[in-house]
Amino acid sequence: MDIFINTHRIRLSCNPETLDTSKPTIIFLHDSLGCIELWRDFPEKIKKRTDYNVLSYDRQGYGKSDPFSENKRDQDYLKKEADILIQLIDHLKLNKIILFGHSDGGSIALLAASLYPDRISGIITEGAHVFVEKETLDGIREAKLAYDTTNLREKLTKYHGSNTGAVFSMWAETWLSPTFANWNIEDYLKHITCPSLIIQGEKDEYGTLDQVTSIITKTQGISISLIIPNIGHTPHKEAPNMVIEKTVDFVLNL
Repeated sequence: MDIFINTHRIRLSCNPETLDTSKPTIIFLHDSLGCIELWRDFPEKIKKRTDYNVLSYDRQGYGKSDPFSENKRDQDYLKKEADILIQLIDHLKLNKIILFGHSDGGSIALLAASLYPDRISGIITEGAHVFVEKETLDGIREAKLAYDTTNLREKLTKYHGSNTGAVFSMWAETWLSPTFANWNIEDYLKHITCPSLIIQGEKDEYGTLDQVTSIITKTQGISISLIIPNIGHTPHKEAPNMVIEKTVDFVLNL
């Protein structure tokens, strides 16, 4: 189902009329190349174990939502997405919100919990970034090479259609831009008061464990780290059983 936020069409994973607003809602925030479909059945597995509402959506420019309305991002693009998330929550009249964010989605979850602490009950992040690292930029450069030389573009087109080129370039060009090198949201972390579960693969190709350390030590709420050995940037795909178990335990004990 589609809704409109700031005149832009946003695709939801379900009809919001099916959501029970008396229950908590877990909102899944996709990564920089992701969308609803790329979560596969992960949200439904969480729903089955918790009996909570689950919801994901394609951010503007991604999946089946409207295309980007601009062709360049500034340093505040993730903060703007946190603002849009809260508008979406208000539009759907949801409460008892728990955020599960992957990569860019994880950074958005952190910003939303910082900027709107009274609106967010808990957050789970996977591979979230709070500052730029060499490893992040090296990983993006490798992805650019794969986009140009392998079938990565074709794979992404299956999910993003005519938006694919913009999805990839907006991500890669923003992060590799010299003006983005000093992007840092660590100052926001001190305003996060809700509990958080911070997940990262030990071999994450887009960031080091310094990201986790910063989040854990700077947030005010109870913050738990989960470092999973021998996996990379997508723990919910690479170690699904462990991520599901830890996520279910975390949200049921909020």
